[in-house]
Amino acid sequence: MRSTLDTVAAIGLAIGGAFGLAGTFVASDALRETVWTIDGVAIVVAAALLVVKYQRLGNDLVAAGFLTFLAGESLLLAGNAAGLQASVPSYVGGIALWAAGLVMVSASKTFAFWMRLTAFVSAVLFVVSAAMILWGAPLVPTSSPLPAAGYPFLVLTFAGWIWTLMKSER
Repeated sequence: MRSTLDTVAAIGLAIGGAFGLAGTFVASDALRETVWTIDGVAIVVAAALLVVKYQRLGNDLVAAGFLTFLAGESLLLAGNAAGLQASVPSYVGGIALWAAGLVMVSASKTFAFWMRLTAFVSAVLFVVSAAMILWGAPLVPTSSPLPAAGYPFLVLTFAGWIWTLMKSER
């Protein structure tokens, strides 16, 4: 039987993925900040539940990866209300922690290969974006092609995690 916490985590990832991606296309600052706040809270809740799940299963690396991802999402959430340009410092830290968390979660064979691959591609794109910003590139969270190219891979990874949670039997 699937755990209620697995279902809640899956819903959080779905809300986070949908609202996060939608926020990159919203023209209104206030609406984007609202959508991204909903996205961030949903992802923090989902990641916290995944930390507990994988810690209980004895998979410390995956649990630590979700905890690192949660820390990154918290930084993103903290800078969100400041607006695109003012949020860049917390954004750089957030996506760097996202990348580290994604690599940690994907380092073991807990998830299917395609999920680990999408996570790795997303992580690389976020690391490159963070490095570019640190070296002076005038990027904001909605800049294209980077960092925007990383979001679809992240959402595909979320879809895989959701699929894993919904198929799991306890």
